[in-house]
Amino acid sequence: MLEATSLEIICSDSVRLVNGTSLCSGRLEVKSNQSNQSNQSWSSVCEDDFDLQDAEVVCRELGCGAPSVLQGALYGDMEAPVWTKEFQCRGHESALLDCDSSDTNTCSSGKAVGLTCSDSVRLVNGTSLCSGRLEVKSNQSNQSNQSWSSVCEDDFDLQDAEVVCRELGCGAPSVLQGALYGDMEAPVWTKEFQCRGHESALLDCDSSDRNTCSSGKAVGLTCSDLLAQPNISFSTHIDGVSEATQQGLRVLMGSDFTISCSILPQYPGGSFQLIFNTSDPEQKTYTLPAVNHTAHFLFSAAGSTHRGEYRCVYHLYVFSHNFSSESRLLHLTLAASLTELIIRLVVLLLGMMSLITALCVTSKASRKQKLRRVKNSEI
Repeated sequence: MLEATSLEIICSDSVRLVNGTSLCSGRLEVKSNQSNQSNQSWSSVCEDDFDLQDAEVVCRELGCGAPSVLQGALYGDMEAPVWTKEFQCRGHESALLDCDSSDTNTCSSGKAVGLTCSDSVRLVNGTSLCSGRLEVKSNQSNQSNQSWSSVCEDDFDLQDAEVVCRELGCGAPSVLQGALYGDMEAPVWTKEFQCRGHESALLDCDSSDRNTCSSGKAVGLTCSDLLAQPNISFSTHIDGVSEATQQGLRVLMGSDFTISCSILPQYPGGSFQLIFNTSDPEQKTYTLPAVNHTAHFLFSAAGSTHRGEYRCVYHLYVFSHNFSSESRLLHLTLAASLTELIIRLVVLLLGMMSLITALCVTSKASRKQKLRRVKNSEI
């Protein structure tokens, strides 16, 4: 049974987003001189001093959903005064001014922070920003009477899920299941969504006042996550020169080779894990930091133990959550080395020569025997 809950109104007197389409989008401004009420002003923030973890804190402080767009000058140019500190949030803070900061102010770009938070839907209690129990912000037209409402699984289908994942910038739906991330919590959304799948926001979809909710289960949704799929590639090293193999993924026995993992430059940092599966049940893993969004795993003296399947997994900690994305499988086979091939060819040629010689000797002996028989018969 659902219990009544008190309405939570979140206000912020230290940060705001201006020139946007709602309270959850715009150019970021921070109120300076918090301790001196008579000398306060709103300051623009340089994009060089602000990252995605800082953005998560701002969106949370404003009572909005997750950050969806962070881009310099998206909502206008820098305006004086300018904030003179670099924010160093970890992502879990409840207010931007609770974050650590440094006095370094680079601002080489000269661009003001432009930020868009999701202001109508969010996923909570999940493992990342792209998974969790669906909540929708009610009373969009009344800023003083808003709250987050759970959605019943009976009023939600895959086309609705597709719109939510798109709105959050999280790819496509991968799992849709009632109570997957917790039970229904009051208040409850009282409309049935009727999306067609092409809409850019859930509240742009048609809806009806019919609310069945016979199951009593809240929508649990997992989107395909916000990270792009990593790329995995292979190259061999011959005489110190790296040469990409175009004729299948094969490496010569005894030669060196490299498996490279890379990803689109969406976020800084992260690490790559190379996972290697062979016929041996034991799985091997190697880990390297992502440098310029790439990691190179070097292997020397290829042997039979290197035959198998390889895949790259990119790991990133951002928005106070761990994200990961996996590449396609790379199948690696082995071929004999050039030296070994030459030796085999020489052995084969020698064998053929020996066989030809033996045949010639046998043929000659056979002819001699024939001639003797002919002579004997004539006598």
